[in-house]
Amino acid sequence: AKPPVEAEKLYDYLVEQAINKYDFVSSGQFAADMLVTLENDGPVTFILKA
Repeated sequence: AKPPVEAEKLYDYLVEQAINKYDFVSSGQFAADMLVTLENDGPVTFILKA
């Protein structure tokens, strides 16, 4: 894992790239505890594990 300052820069870059490529992108505050929900609406779901 990267140090928090470096990791946040990478997170911001990822969000920026997603915003430039996709119509709807939502992001939260970096390193915050969040409760999220998922509604599948498509033929595939990708699970990303850290």
